[in-house]
Amino acid sequence: MKTARYQSGWVILSTNGSGEPVWQFRWYERQADGKRIRRKKTIGTLDQYKDKPAAEKAATGFRLAINSGKSNELTRSITMSQLIVHFRQRELVDLGEDGRAYSTRDRYESILEAWIEPRWGSSRINEMRAPMVEEWLRDLRCKPRRRKKPLKGTKSKPQELKRMAPGSKAKIRNLLSVLFNHAIRWGFVDSNPISGPTKGSGVRQSSKREKVPDILEIEELQQIIPELALRERVLVSLDMASGLRRGELAAVKWFDFDFAALDANVQRSIVDQVVGRCKTEASQKRIPLDAYTAADLLAWYEVTPYREPNDYVFAATSNRAGKKKGKQPIWLSTVMRYHIQPVVKRLGITKRVSWHTFRRTFTSLLHANGEDVKVVQELLRHGSVKVTMDIYAQAQMPAKREAQRRVVEMMRPELAETAALGA
Repeated sequence: MKTARYQSGWVILSTNGSGEPVWQFRWYERQADGKRIRRKKTIGTLDQYKDKPAAEKAATGFRLAINSGKSNELTRSITMSQLIVHFRQRELVDLGEDGRAYSTRDRYESILEAWIEPRWGSSRINEMRAPMVEEWLRDLRCKPRRRKKPLKGTKSKPQELKRMAPGSKAKIRNLLSVLFNHAIRWGFVDSNPISGPTKGSGVRQSSKREKVPDILEIEELQQIIPELALRERVLVSLDMASGLRRGELAAVKWFDFDFAALDANVQRSIVDQVVGRCKTEASQKRIPLDAYTAADLLAWYEVTPYREPNDYVFAATSNRAGKKKGKQPIWLSTVMRYHIQPVVKRLGITKRVSWHTFRRTFTSLLHANGEDVKVVQELLRHGSVKVTMDIYAQAQMPAKREAQRRVVEMMRPELAETAALGA
């Protein structure tokens, strides 16, 4: 009885149909009549694998396939581009309450177009391995910014591209995992190399922050709010007192508020002027409205020209909006850039302030006041307490000093006696 002969195949540098140099893996496949047919599969381009050892390493999975009797899988599997088309047709369409929110679909599309499809579009999905993806993510750099054309006779200096933040890489990795789960669901592949069969066997990519996001101290808020014009003051007060996300803040309409009951119904979110549902089911819960914020809103109601129940509370009033004037909300990024950040800078506050800063500050102040964790979670309308406490909440410096002081006094009883005598 003859034993099956192990074949290693071979890697060569060839060209594809466009004349582009590519690494190819070649092997012989024996047919039922005994004839041997030469087969080939493209491993990748010279940009992806700089030298032959790198290409040989990438061909390891191919060798395993041909020697385990699965060589036909190398020619049958669909490409990542085909999978993405299938995913778009079934997952990235508006399915109402059963589908993904517009903001999620929009974020997925930008990642697919900018990163995943350009690199992996021509790859067969059953050829992709965790180490290959991990190596690619490790070297990812941000795309260059658009620059103005240099003046005649001058040359523009090449831009130095900085490494992509771990959090951004983690989002790309997670979307790749979503794509493979979609492929498993439709029977295109049997496993997900991104998540792996066991913990730690998939693509390892940290989402650790490069720096802790800024939150505002209460004294800084007390400085900023009085310096703002009425519209901006109402926007910041509402955001700080409710923790609304930017898209939800832009999308509120007058009929969402019940000034008699002092609450509001968050029903929609706007991203790039596209109206959609809120991010999660928890996001659509009614939120309390305090009397001071209600008074600010009513003061704005008296001066805004758009006060019908179905009007946006913060409707666009600029003539540049054209026919959409009053029919769509203002761009909050523009308000932040031209009306709020200059005030922050003028006051000498060096922290980086955005709309999300107010949401994070709201969370941290609730935490500093000792509020129940479940209350904080529901005010923020998060799906889980873990997101609220691990990602959003930060301890305020006065609270940390006080906690530290109590521990020190326990270790140094003479300090506690001195403090008691001083009181």
